[in-house]
Amino acid sequence: MSASEVFKNKFLNQFTVVSPMEYVMALLFAIATGLVIYFVYKKAYNGVAYSRNFNMTLILMTLMTTIIIFTITANPVLSLGMVGALSIVRFRTVVKDPVDLMYLFWAISMGIIIGAKQYIFALICAVIVSAFCLIMAKLKDKDQLYLAIVRYDLSAADAVDQAIAKVNGKVRNRTASKSGIETIVEVKSGAIEKDSRFVENLAAMEGVESAVLVNYNGEYAE
Repeated sequence: MSASEVFKNKFLNQFTVVSPMEYVMALLFAIATGLVIYFVYKKAYNGVAYSRNFNMTLILMTLMTTIIIFTITANPVLSLGMVGALSIVRFRTVVKDPVDLMYLFWAISMGIIIGAKQYIFALICAVIVSAFCLIMAKLKDKDQLYLAIVRYDLSAADAVDQAIAKVNGKVRNRTASKSGIETIVEVKSGAIEKDSRFVENLAAMEGVESAVLVNYNGEYAE
């Protein structure tokens, strides 16, 4: 028997018969796991702007990875073609938060495990990782961060800087133009509680056009 015949008999003709029930079970398990990742991400998120579209992507990522891995394990011939096809795919979306990258990797990993029919292992991983993410979210810094956005004339620069220094604010950005100055300051909630009228005092200063306090969760006061 030639080498090509051996390769054909031992590899190319190896097809795994998968029942429709196994397909349905894998897809349902993938959707359920994706929903777990969805709710954990939503509960534990602590970034600047929560994206529901990105969170929905985690469910689809788990489902699509399961479909790909399930197909590869069922048909070795098709797996060769899929590897070649997927190798030309390029993702251009920039992931700004490293934590988001971790959730993407979690979704892909769960899809691989489910596609390999390791359901018990997938369940254990989902429980452990979910518990870890929620615990870490509870242990986060209780002192929330705010951004104070102040627009003012050059004549009010010294007064604004003094007010910022009183609340230990950190200047993150300062833009100067012919119309005036815009300063973005990071302030902790503890300092805001001590000086509850911080924004009002800034806005009342001579030469200050506006003062806005923005919470990272999207709340604001003017």
